[in-house]
Parts: sequence; structure tokens; C-alpha cells
Amino acid sequence: PMAGKEEIADDDPDDEDDASASTDAAQPFKNYITKAGEARLRAELLQLLDVERPIVVEAVHWAAKNGDRSENGDYIYGKKRLREIDRRLRFLTKRLAIATVVDTTANAGIDQVFFGATVTYTVVAGDDAGATITVQIVGVDEVQHELGQISWISPIAKAILKAHVGDEVRVQTPSGPQLLCIDDVQYLASDPVA
Repeated sequence: PMAGKEEIADDDPDDEDDASASTDAAQPFKNYITKAGEARLRAELLQLLDVERPIVVEAVHWAAKNGDRSENGDYIYGKKRLREIDRRLRFLTKRLAIATVVDTTANAGIDQVFFGATVTYTVVAGDDAGATITVQIVGVDEVQHELGQISWISPIAKAILKAHVGDEVRVQTPSGPQLLCIDDVQYLASDPVA
């Protein structure tokens, strides 16, 4: 926060955290995360805290000095954006506090699927028979589907975890059962599989 400036408080008591954040205490699993995923979330937290939030606080402070707040678009939008930032900050802080960081490169060279593995498999039987797919198994808070990442608690990840190269595993998908053959397992130092 900025020295000499009034801190803008979140004055909406009905504002709730993200649904996923409110279930933290009830989660039956550990919050595993890769080193790269943890670094990405921590960078987002610092960007919000050190850059975006101070800019919005300054804008709201300026807008508040411009008179009637009920019809002041800058003030109303600024307060809304501030609540969004604060909600995301709370979520990231809670999730990082309970995260178990896993060094995925420790498994380099083995052909068995564990957390953090980049796995290439072929669909042997099912709707997508013949398709070859590459995914990386990561934590629930760091999934980026566009990069081919899947959560370690997803049905496909659960089916292929602990399998070896050459193993065939069955997985129940929304479109029906599929048989997958594990073609390759790698443990990369960075996220992207694309």
C-alpha cells in the first residue's frame, strides 16, 4: 500500500471468496503443485499486491474526492475491481499456504506415471480411438488446459497414475469408457507440453 494514502477497505460483507477457496478445509486431498505452478501463482500474487492493487486504490481514492459516490462510475467500478483483486489475493494466499510443492524432476528417467509427469498415450478403444494425446499432470490450482495440463484428481489422471510405459488402462469418460495405452512418460523442468 501507498504511504500517506488512505487504504480503501472492502465494505461488502456479503462478498464471498471463490467457491473453490471456501472448500479448502473440507478438501480430502493434499494441494500438490509443481515448482513452476507455484512460481506462476506467487508471481500473480505479487503482481496483484504490488502493482494492480495500489493503482486501483489510488483511482478509487481520486474518484472518492470527486463528489457524489452513488453516481460516480470511476468510484463504483474501482470499488468493484478492488473487491475482485482482494478476493483473488485471499484465494492465492490460502492456496499457496497449504500447497505441497513437488519437484517433478526427481522422477526423471523412470517410465512410471506420477504427479508432474508429461504423458503421451494413445486411445486404443473408445470414441477417440487412434488419437495420440499428450498431457501433463499438475495441481488443481495450476491447470492450464490450453497447455495440455490436467489436474491430478481428474478421471484420466487417476486412471494413468502409477501406470508404466506400455500399460493399458481403462478410464470412464463422459462419452463412455476408453482404453488408453501409455506410450511415453517424461518429467520436464517446466510446465508447457504444447
